[in-house]
Amino acid sequence: MPHAATEFLTTIQRALGGDAKSDSRVEFTGEGALPSVFAVTDLAAGSIGAAALAVLEYADAGAAMTPAVSVDRRLASFWFGSSVEPIGWSLPPVWDVIAGDYACADGWIRLHTNAARHREAALAVLATAGDKEAVRAAVKRWQADELEAAVVARGECAATMRSLADWSAHPQGKLVASEPLVWLERTEKSARCVDARDRARPLAGVRVLDLTRILAGPIATRFLAGFGAEVLRIDPPNWDEPTIAPEVTLGKRCARLDLSGAGGRERWLALLSQADVVIHGYRPDALERLGLGVETRRRARPGLIDVSLDAYGWTGPWAGRRGFDSLVQMSSGIADEGMRRAGAEIPTPLPAQALDHATGYLMAAAAVRGLSARRASGEGSLVRVSLARIAALLTSIAAPSDTPALTKRDDGDYAATAEVTTWGPARRLRPPVKVEGAAMRWDIPASALGSSPPRW
Repeated sequence: MPHAATEFLTTIQRALGGDAKSDSRVEFTGEGALPSVFAVTDLAAGSIGAAALAVLEYADAGAAMTPAVSVDRRLASFWFGSSVEPIGWSLPPVWDVIAGDYACADGWIRLHTNAARHREAALAVLATAGDKEAVRAAVKRWQADELEAAVVARGECAATMRSLADWSAHPQGKLVASEPLVWLERTEKSARCVDARDRARPLAGVRVLDLTRILAGPIATRFLAGFGAEVLRIDPPNWDEPTIAPEVTLGKRCARLDLSGAGGRERWLALLSQADVVIHGYRPDALERLGLGVETRRRARPGLIDVSLDAYGWTGPWAGRRGFDSLVQMSSGIADEGMRRAGAEIPTPLPAQALDHATGYLMAAAAVRGLSARRASGEGSLVRVSLARIAALLTSIAAPSDTPALTKRDDGDYAATAEVTTWGPARRLRPPVKVEGAAMRWDIPASALGSSPPRW
């Protein structure tokens, strides 16, 4: 039976300039869906399918139009949650104790306090100590929009819960809706292109410089590593992601550089000069302020495939606003619509950080499409996507009303052999997609940030 996954796939394909005829090369198997008023499972399957189709076409599998990409909807749904299950050890809590949704005098707001500076800003605005109940009491004295504005004025992040209608009428919501799903610009030609050397590992030989953090960017580079790309992730000296590093460092080497210093910047540019793809999730002006803006990157590596994301879109007053998946769900009407249609009394977000995951697969698809375009013309690509635009895509496609719930995970969903990560052994889900003639696998187990030197 047809799924909304096909509609997501087609929309992403059109945004990336893909051939409409190639959509038929993707088949979706399996039944069931994550519990949501939105088509989250279909978004998972469609976005993963788009990325895999880009890999298939880069591998030049020929013109046959029979299905050559198969997406398992059930596994795709699980990968939108967590793919790793520790054996004999445990992951830290996902959220800081203060992070969460709070009732204001006139509605709801979400505070994102996982980073120390985010927590400090929220507590300073609220003039309260770091105690959940004290924060709850303090928030009740504020109007939601005023508290959001006060936290954002300190350079940090919070999000008022808005309805779909409110977001559609909001200046930023209007601008996001008018933006393309993918901003794409072809750039100068490259003196060096990489072709698919090994049909079984189509991205072997492709070097990806990963300058991303939680969560969309690391999802993109994990996918690329799964088809053979050499991914080098760069983090600041003191940054850590203990909760999600085992999830997203799969297939990568992870190094550290201080980009605020001249030595770190020079080393990073040297790495970039040998890269094929750079993926970054810094806010729009952050790399400019570090002296690593788009023109600098293009000079360092002509023909670069340069892929970036932000939270709230690339135009308008919120273009530089700090944000995360959970905050965009509040701003864009997703949490409110979930609450309203479920008859709940508290914000009801998606059952996964689906905006992050879908954006990650969109970025991966764009990167591989960029490689194909460079092979054909020699030109590089500059690509921009946003969580808010993916939210607009999700809310625009109706969820099927008769899809059964997913069955629970079982042993058959996991790879037969345990993965030996930095933290200990773990079970990893089987890949959610199959590409004809190409193996999706990861040659490097998940490892701690900073565990490798900054070199190819």
